[in-house]
Amino acid sequence: MTGLSLRWRLVTAGAAAVVIALGLAAAGLTALFAGHVERRALAELQVHLDQVIAGLATDPSGALRQATPPADPRFRRPYGGLYWQIAAGDRLLRSRSLWDVRLDLPADELADQAAHAHRIAGPDGAELLTLERSVALPARLGGGTARAAVAMDAAELRAARNAFLADMAPYLGLLALALILAGWAQVGVGLRPLDRIGARIAAIRSGRTERVGDDWPVEVRPLAVELDALLAAREADIARARARAGDLAHGLKTPLQALLGEARRLAEAGQDRRAEGIEAIARAMQRHVDRELARARLAAKAAGARSDAAEVCRRVIAVVRRTPDGEALTWHCAAPDDGAPAAIDAADLAEALGALAENAARHAVAGVTVTVEAMDDTVAVTVADDGPGIAGDRLATITGRGVRLDQSGDGLGLAIASDIAEAAGGALALENRSPGLAARLTLPAAR
Repeated sequence: MTGLSLRWRLVTAGAAAVVIALGLAAAGLTALFAGHVERRALAELQVHLDQVIAGLATDPSGALRQATPPADPRFRRPYGGLYWQIAAGDRLLRSRSLWDVRLDLPADELADQAAHAHRIAGPDGAELLTLERSVALPARLGGGTARAAVAMDAAELRAARNAFLADMAPYLGLLALALILAGWAQVGVGLRPLDRIGARIAAIRSGRTERVGDDWPVEVRPLAVELDALLAAREADIARARARAGDLAHGLKTPLQALLGEARRLAEAGQDRRAEGIEAIARAMQRHVDRELARARLAAKAAGARSDAAEVCRRVIAVVRRTPDGEALTWHCAAPDDGAPAAIDAADLAEALGALAENAARHAVAGVTVTVEAMDDTVAVTVADDGPGIAGDRLATITGRGVRLDQSGDGLGLAIASDIAEAAGGALALENRSPGLAARLTLPAAR
């Protein structure tokens, strides 16, 4: 049952409880009805018993007889379901319905006019509900004591009980259905705060909010408080890690500048080969340090960052076209006049687009085209050059850390752009065209 959702567990347990409770209620109501029917049957038997005793008389010979038997026709039909019997001394009077069967009454000491109820075996083994009474006969009936009994087939009582249960069952079924549906609705209302917590956590993950908050029912509030505490602790750990990464990167920049200065002094001393080797190593290390600084800064940006991708693209192009690689090329920017708001900091977007534009300028033959598209949920910026492109087997891995394109350059700029896009909730995709390479940066649109 561990695989079931909490909703189904509660609904299943509630439905089982409803079924069990209604089953017990049905059993109890049936027992109460059966007791009521039996009391009514005994009251009816009491009337018949009074009629049987009142109808006693003597014949001309002085023998006891039943002069006026009860009027119910079942007393006259053999095994008709109603029976009477009177035992007075050695005289035994029976109803015609008993035929040749005698009621086997239990041994019982009865006071005068006292009535006792029994269940005994009757004709054909049927169970009988019997009411008996001992009466003192008057002198006109010969005196002495008579034991009178009236009985009815208990099958009629069982039939009445079963009919009551059959009539009650559909209503119990409807009641069970109504209670289960009510339980389903109750569970839905009760679990709604958990759905809200899920939505709030999704909002935290997407950057629309920062905390779960405390506007929750009393039972859910401790969970929300613990989640917020966990988020705060995680943010503090991340902040410390960013600070350490930034400190490390800044600490390396000064020694790298010193290495570059040493390389220049070696070059001035005529040791060009050694100077070039040291400078190449220092430059590569510096690019990696710059990348780590960018990532540390990017991770610390607020979740609600916003910038105009069209305006940032125009600024980046204006800068790159003045570089040695860019001044010989034709630059074209296609962007919406009303802007393209993206959920990313302007400095981070400028760094990512700068890396893509510089990469395009290094490989372009005649020109570079930058296209900005604003859609409902995303903003896409495509930087396309007319150079040779990238070999198909290298295209999928080129944005990985430190992947080199050739011996003169590396893919660090593309990796930085990819890091920035992913941190903002977007992605970088590369595509070979004819001619050239298109780098498409997809970012979430600002809300």
